[in-house]
Amino acid sequence: MNLALIHDRLHIKTFWEKRIDTQSRHEDSEEQRMNQSALNKSAAGEWLVRLESRTKHLKNLNDNFMRKVKTEKSANQS
Repeated sequence: MNLALIHDRLHIKTFWEKRIDTQSRHEDSEEQRMNQSALNKSAAGEWLVRLESRTKHLKNLNDNFMRKVKTEKSANQS
């Protein structure tokens, strides 16, 4: 096999190994940064509060509607 081809293959292999290693380190540091982010945690907490508030509001609307329907039925039956 030609010495130049072996050298080129080694050069290409080394180049891609370095790129993969750099990319892996970058992904790891980005994941670590995201896990430590307070914004992510506060946003999730805020959404939970909003969802709970919405659920309570919808339940109250449904309860009020059902009460109104029952009073109308009893008034119509009298």
